[in-house]
Amino acid sequence: MIRLGVNIDHVATVRQARRAKEPDPVAAAVLAMLGGADGITVHLREDRRHIQDRDVHVLREIVTTRLNLELAAYEEIIQIALKVKPDEATLVPEKRQELTTEGGLDVCANADAIRGAVDRLKAAGIHVSLFIDPHLEQIDMAKTLGADAIEFQTASYSEAVGADAVANELAKLHTATAHAKNRGLHVHMGHGLNYYNVKPIVRIPGVEELNIGHSIVSRAVLVGFERAVREMKEVMQEHYPLAKKQP
Repeated sequence: MIRLGVNIDHVATVRQARRAKEPDPVAAAVLAMLGGADGITVHLREDRRHIQDRDVHVLREIVTTRLNLELAAYEEIIQIALKVKPDEATLVPEKRQELTTEGGLDVCANADAIRGAVDRLKAAGIHVSLFIDPHLEQIDMAKTLGADAIEFQTASYSEAVGADAVANELAKLHTATAHAKNRGLHVHMGHGLNYYNVKPIVRIPGVEELNIGHSIVSRAVLVGFERAVREMKEVMQEHYPLAKKQP
């Protein structure tokens, strides 16, 4: 069954809007796990716009499933990752002016910096994933740089307009996933996935994990975090092709 990693960044976004103590993303993580989350994902940005250092340290203590720390290859953040030792570190691109991560990490153009970060994280026993576009040359370079997994950015798919455009983006993800699996990489996906467009994604053979945040947090505002996560799990399982074969 495909794992669901719940990104709780935007719980912290609401907190930081008032520089208050609530809502606490750690509490959201607990409720997400009660709702069936297979992991918790947070992005510790250089500008600390949402998740704070304290959050990462406390989450490491309380997450009983899998903690995935998203980070750019900045020395300060790498040092924190090496100290906290999340189960997984996902290297992502990062711009101060962006609202959210825009596009995948160009591992071909930044091979030296990424190789250094990958080597250091893996030496600390941390599973390393690279957040990339579903392009074959990026996949091959990710393998060359020693990544354990890749996470395909699904923004191009989730933002596609029209049946033909959506089908084209899905075809790219199918091809890229097959190529990555043939290269021995674990395949994750995320960005812009919601309760509706996730259905074709879970049908792609070889996908092991989805990281979903904004849609779940948005739903949780209305129905609560535990229920929002449980509903996403139910949608994923309903449309996962092997689910119906299980007793």
